[in-house]
Amino acid sequence: MTQIILASGSQIRAQMLRDAGVDFTVQIPRVDEQTILQSLLAEGAKPGDIADTLAEYKARRIADKNPSALVIAADQVLTCNGIVYSKPNSMAEARDHLNGLKGQGHQLLSAVVVYENAKPVWRHIGRAQLTMRDFSDGFLDDYLAKSGESILSSVGCYQLENTGVTLFSRVQGDYFTILGLPLLDVLAFLRTRGAIAS
Repeated sequence: MTQIILASGSQIRAQMLRDAGVDFTVQIPRVDEQTILQSLLAEGAKPGDIADTLAEYKARRIADKNPSALVIAADQVLTCNGIVYSKPNSMAEARDHLNGLKGQGHQLLSAVVVYENAKPVWRHIGRAQLTMRDFSDGFLDDYLAKSGESILSSVGCYQLENTGVTLFSRVQGDYFTILGLPLLDVLAFLRTRGAIAS
């Protein structure tokens, strides 16, 4: 059976693959995401291209060391009113992000790139539309206190699978895409490679 490597430190992405019965290992790529992101933004790159490029950097880093493996990497970008959001560095920044998204619709783009034989062989971008409700300052204070620093690992400062769902009035799109990995598309691809049972 083909060796599958998830090139990600995301616990939720690993959990999704695990729950789907995929046999894989995890290797965390060392990529300077902020520098790449700033460079792409300076070039005027579109949000989908940013997510795809970041995912490809991660996949390539691990595939270079494991050329015979199928390497899966993903990245997620959030865009709202023409602004591309990145993961917050502090709880104060998370508060600013959530205040910026409050009462607004935004788009989440989850890109996946798979490498095989040290070359990209498949890529996909899942898209979801979410609308945050116009919550009170008191609600936001309570949400941040209860959620803690775990939300700093999320580009939107929410985890839909937990209390983050209480921030929203509308969610459109694939649940797995929102969590950061368009799982059904990934599984379909792995079946075409005989990497999982079909």
